[in-house]
Amino acid sequence: MAWFTLYLLNLLWATAGTSTESRSSCSVPLAQQPLVSGIQVLMENSVTSSAYPNPSILIAMNLAGAYNSEAQKLLTYQLMATDTGNLTMGELALTIMALTSSCRDPGTKVSILQKQMENWVASSPSAEALSLYGPSLAILALCQKNSEATLPIAARFAKTVLAISSPFDIDTEAVVTLALTCMYNKIPVGSEESYRTLFGQVIKEVVENIGAKIEDSGLIGNIYSTGLAMQALSVTPKQPNQKWDCQKTMDAILDEIKQGKFRNPMSIAQILPSLNGKTYLDVPHMSCSPDHEVQPTLPSYLSPVPTLASNITVTYTINNQLRGVELFFNETIHVSVKNGSVLLVVMEEAQRKNPVFKFETTMTSWGLMISSINNIAENANHRTYWQFLSGKTPLTVGVADYVPFNHEHITANFTQY
Repeated sequence: MAWFTLYLLNLLWATAGTSTESRSSCSVPLAQQPLVSGIQVLMENSVTSSAYPNPSILIAMNLAGAYNSEAQKLLTYQLMATDTGNLTMGELALTIMALTSSCRDPGTKVSILQKQMENWVASSPSAEALSLYGPSLAILALCQKNSEATLPIAARFAKTVLAISSPFDIDTEAVVTLALTCMYNKIPVGSEESYRTLFGQVIKEVVENIGAKIEDSGLIGNIYSTGLAMQALSVTPKQPNQKWDCQKTMDAILDEIKQGKFRNPMSIAQILPSLNGKTYLDVPHMSCSPDHEVQPTLPSYLSPVPTLASNITVTYTINNQLRGVELFFNETIHVSVKNGSVLLVVMEEAQRKNPVFKFETTMTSWGLMISSINNIAENANHRTYWQFLSGKTPLTVGVADYVPFNHEHITANFTQY
C-alpha cells in the first residue's frame, strides 16, 4: 500500500496552493478591479508589429484572459516564428510556456531547450546566483512538457542551487520555487524517494529566504519582485516560518497600482497573474477560449498623457571613468526630440548626430537594456553596467519607457554594482 499512499500524497501536493479554496482569501476587491483592468490594457497596448515579442506578456495575457484578441494573436504568431538561435535559455523557456498557454505546439523548441539543459554546466559555489534565473525557467518549462524526462536534469539543477554560496535575488528564488514545486508535484509513482527529499529541501530553503523578505507593508522584496514571489508562496508545499498574509500583499500592490507605479509592460506582466489568482503552474491548463471581447476604459490616473507636437531639448552625457586612461571619456550633447519621446529616441538622435554616442542594446525579460555605449560594454564578471541618471538621481525605468522633460540632463554612467 506504500505506493498508494505516495500516489495520494502526489495528488495532494499537486493541488496544494492552486485550488479555488486556497485562493479565496486573497483576491482583488470588486471595487478595485478597474485598477487591474487598467494596467492590463496598458500592457496589451504595448504589443505591436514593431515591438519586441515578449513571451511574458503573452503568458500574463492568457492567464488573465486577454481583452485584445488581435494583440494576443499577433504576439502568438510572432513567438511561433521566433528564431530559437537568437534566444537565451530563459527566453526560450518563456517562449515555450507562452505558446503552451496559447494552446500552440512549441514544436522543436522543447527538445532544443532540453538539450541545452542537459549540456548546462553547473555554476561554481562562488558564482552569481542570478545565473540560475534562466535555468530555473527552463526546468519549469520542461516540467510542464515532460516532467519524467526532466527529473534527472532537475535533480542536478537542485543540487547546484544548494551549492551556490552567493545570495539569491528574490526573482530567482521565486522562479526556483515555481520550477521545483512543479517537479515536486509531478514525481511519478514508483520514482526514487530521493527526488522528493531533494526537491523538498531546496524548496524549503529558498521559500524561507523569500519569507524573510516579506515587508511590514505586505510587499515582498520590492513592488516589482512581489508578483513572482506571490506566485511562489501561493503554490509551494513548504510554507516559510514567517506567516504570509496574502491579502495584505494584494492590497499593497493595488495601492501601488493606484499610484501609477505599474506602467512598464514587463512589470505588469509579472504582477498580473497573481492579481487574477493564477501562477505559471497554470500555463498547461489554459482553455484558450476568449474571456473578454470589449476593452475596458482606462481609469483617468492610468490614461496615457497625450504627446504634444512641440519639441524639447535634452542634455545627454556619456561618462566612463572605470577603465584605463586611454578609454576615459565624458562627452555631452544637446538633442532636440518631440515632446513625449522616450529616452531611447534621445539616444538614437545623439547617435545620429555624433558616432561617439553609438550604443548597442540587449533585449531582456524586462525590456530593452543598454549593453554598450561608445564600444564600452557591460561585463558581468567585472560587475559593470551602464547606469542612467536624471541629474544625480538613478532612473527606475528603462530607456524604452522613461520620458525626459524639457532641459533635463540625462547621464549614462559606466559603473559597478
